[in-house]
Amino acid sequence: MPTTTIRIEDDLKARIAAAATRAGKSPHAFILDVLTHSVEADEHAAEFHRLAETRWQHLLASGESVPWNTARTWLEARVRGERPARPVAGKPAA
Repeated sequence: MPTTTIRIEDDLKARIAAAATRAGKSPHAFILDVLTHSVEADEHAAEFHRLAETRWQHLLASGESVPWNTARTWLEARVRGERPARPVAGKPAA
């Protein structure tokens, strides 16, 4: 496994050491966990935005959507534990 060197201010290094101790980890393991979490969060956000853009482009191309009042009624029923039929997208009435 390759090594990467980073420069960290003394104050941050001490804070990392304290946080690692609280977590029961070495500073190295703590830093790896933090980096892994940060990269995974970034990848998750990128996938969310990619999916949103794909869906937005589909909406623009098809012109079909579910009106908010219909979507809200469906969501409220789901929150109550009901299993209503999923709303069907359509073109808005002219």
